Amino acid sequence: MRSETNPMINFSKYTYLRGSEIYGEKESADYVYQVKSGTVRSCKWLPDGRRLIGAFHVVGDIFGMENGSTHRFTLQAVVDTTVRLIRRQSLNAIAERDCKLSKQLLDMTTCNLKHAEDHVLLLGRKSSPERVAAFILEMDERLAVAGILTLPMSRRDIADYLGLTLQTVSRSLSHMRELGILGFVGTSQRQIVLLDRQLFAGLDRQD
Repeated sequence: MRSETNPMINFSKYTYLRGSEIYGEKESADYVYQVKSGTVRSCKWLPDGRRLIGAFHVVGDIFGMENGSTHRFTLQAVVDTTVRLIRRQSLNAIAERDCKLSKQLLDMTTCNLKHAEDHVLLLGRKSSPERVAAFILEMDERLAVAGILTLPMSRRDIADYLGLTLQTVSRSLSHMRELGILGFVGTSQRQIVLLDRQLFAGLDRQD
């Protein structure tokens, strides 16, 4: 998901406005992308109109690597987002000559697989509060600056990622605040401080 920049790779750079599509499901997978600024979500729509979010990609993350010729998800900018991209064919050609890059790509593929497995376990085995707690801990590890987690995604995004309703996500966050393990900064409630990490981690692990 995340990789250091390789000087041999010549990236192009594009900026996408909030909510705009980077690429669509079933489109040709010609490019590999890296988030330079902002946040990206991978989406899939069910026949009944429901939206599922498979992952969030933040600064440094790589996405768009497929095992086939087309994309399996639609990728959208959560906020105004800048990405760097390179043709998949060019990246594969460089990897054939660069053992270090080849290992980095394998590591990223393994990391993406682990994340997908963890997401399946989260949806299938954890209660609603446990899902929300696991999500906050994941985002805190990936995004927190100076102890403050600023969530770029909406609660609707969080709900669609966790397989919950918007109301359930809101209730879970409010309950965590009442327990004194989580606090909000400002009025938007998108800036979060973990007040008791030990208890918060325990909430994620509880049966």
